[in-house]
Amino acid sequence: MATVTALHPERADRVRVELDGAPWRTLPAAAVVAAGLGVGLALDRSRTRELGRALRRVRALEAAGQALSHRDRSVAGLAAQLERRGVPPQARADAVETMSRLGYVDDERFAASRAASLAARGYGDEAIRFDLEQQGLDEEQVLTALDELAPELERARTIADASGATVKTARRLAGKGFSAEAIEFALGELE
Repeated sequence: MATVTALHPERADRVRVELDGAPWRTLPAAAVVAAGLGVGLALDRSRTRELGRALRRVRALEAAGQALSHRDRSVAGLAAQLERRGVPPQARADAVETMSRLGYVDDERFAASRAASLAARGYGDEAIRFDLEQQGLDEEQVLTALDELAPELERARTIADASGATVKTARRLAGKGFSAEAIEFALGELE
């Protein structure tokens, strides 16, 4: 059984650990603290297991932070991203819960932001609804996000006014997920 003989702070949040006077590993400081490593402590089987759990938690949080630094995500989207990165299920669930509790992940905020972004890019309610459902949001969150948007009829009319009341515009609106009612309202009677 090895004994921790030194803990040397390294760059940022890392600690170089020595066992029995020899360099062993450089670990995240949060994992060292969570596992309770200290000079003079034996690195027995139970402490090694605790260190492994702490490392998985820290790595999952780092991966979650990295995923969220690129763009906002839903709870389900963050969990899926962590799964793709190979984060174990329990560490993944803990990381998602932590990020949610701290406010880094908020499905209502994500739904409103994503819906507004898609609407600004010219998408209709059905396309927005489909996208939000694919992001793992529930029906209530989707409906709330859609209710916060300008009415679909107005958005369709704005696009038609800019593009002209043509068959091509009708096809474009249909392809962007606008309802038949919104297309008819926006284009009026096409010849």
